[in-house]
Amino acid sequence: MLEQIAQPLVYAEALLAQFTRLSRLANADGLPSSLVQAAAQLSACALSQLYLLDSTHTCLTLAAEWLDGQAQPQHTASLPSDYNGEQLLQYCLCQNRHLNLANLDHNLHETSFLPASETPWRSLLCLPLQDDQGTVGGLLLIASHNARELEGFAGSLASLGTFALTQHQLLQRLRAPQTSAPSPSPASMPSSGYGLIGNSPSMRALYQLLGKVLHNPVSVLLTGETGTGKELVARAIHDCGFRRSQAFIVQNCASLPENLLESELFGYRKGAFTGAERDRKGLFDAADGGTLFLDEIGDMPLSLQAKLLRVLQEGEVRPLGSTATHKVDVRIIAATHRDLRSLVEQGRFREDLFYRLSHFPIELPPLRARDEDILQLARHFAAKASAFLQRDPCRWADATLTHLASYAFPGNVRELKGLVERAVLLCEGGELLPEHFNLRQADCQTDDGCMNLRERLERVERNLLLDCLRKNRGNQSQAARELGLPRRTLLYRMDRLNISPADV
Repeated sequence: MLEQIAQPLVYAEALLAQFTRLSRLANADGLPSSLVQAAAQLSACALSQLYLLDSTHTCLTLAAEWLDGQAQPQHTASLPSDYNGEQLLQYCLCQNRHLNLANLDHNLHETSFLPASETPWRSLLCLPLQDDQGTVGGLLLIASHNARELEGFAGSLASLGTFALTQHQLLQRLRAPQTSAPSPSPASMPSSGYGLIGNSPSMRALYQLLGKVLHNPVSVLLTGETGTGKELVARAIHDCGFRRSQAFIVQNCASLPENLLESELFGYRKGAFTGAERDRKGLFDAADGGTLFLDEIGDMPLSLQAKLLRVLQEGEVRPLGSTATHKVDVRIIAATHRDLRSLVEQGRFREDLFYRLSHFPIELPPLRARDEDILQLARHFAAKASAFLQRDPCRWADATLTHLASYAFPGNVRELKGLVERAVLLCEGGELLPEHFNLRQADCQTDDGCMNLRERLERVERNLLLDCLRKNRGNQSQAARELGLPRRTLLYRMDRLNISPADV
């Protein structure tokens, strides 16, 4: 009886000791190897591996490996750059669920990621690890030569791995401002931008939602005002998800009349209508295995909505002129700037389709709710426009930045992009001035009218400080010198304007 009580206590003490050891590490580079060593020792397994996702979530890299009591050089890892072929690893990432195989059968499971050994691997436990933003950032794996039940280690090792992952990310952030030009490392913690631009709170909330849906096959409904970048977000979901190696097809449901849209989506058979001289596959077939992005889904005719619902529910497509259906494996991402719930109440959109599409709704924030991102986006668009025109990058006058920061952009990111591209075309002296931007201040949103002069000035100042801090990679001393301020004054203004390191 005493031995039964003592064993859990001994394990708990050993686990606590490993938490303490990892928390004392001050070097981010040492955390991966320390984690795999701890996992192997706690589970008494011969193998422990840590895999990390890169910033695009498309490349899974072996960051550390502990084998037969010693750390293995990272260059000995032989994992393919794309984890699409590793079914066991992909299952844990896509389903965000741990995998326990007490009797590993090499005839049934692809185990090329395990190191070669004279004694075969008999049991395996693979755990998805979440970063501090709740998205899957890597995998912790242990394996044994004996057929063992490793399920009992799942909870404790997942907690230890998540802790180490968060510590790794924190140390990377603390080290980043001190390096002038950090080079990307496959073993570094993944960022959450997914190729999108913006660090405002509303965009960080968007990144969290994207992280939840990337590796899950659910349909996604993107909503938001026109010009907020719904197609860019749809492409990010595809490019960073598990279907990225397959096709990404785009169709605007408002651009074609009903009969043409139906044949475009579902295809047709020879003789289905006048002019159908041969069989033609539709977009669902073209996107088989990949993603079909249906923009402006609110404008789809009711008759086609019923056919779309069948595809979502049964995964079946029936081309025009055919009596037979066939299966397709397509992920649907729909987008609209309309209020679909209101359309349902008006009888213009099917209620069953609405609930089917809205399993995972994501609302994109308007640009006026992303004040901190305006200048970052403007610089990005200006750099791209200059490169396209084969010009030197344009400088930004301070008055121009103030001018942009105080505008509400009713056309959202699309309007900002057009304004910046026009300004670069007009710019002849190498410096972007306020007169290069045709901003109609009368079109500003009414919420600006509720702000007094002090609040307007503080918002402009906050945007300028954030822009300067981000340009200097968070280095407050360099930012203060560029702004011509004492560092103490900059710190005071940051505190006064509620600017934290997380905002930078």
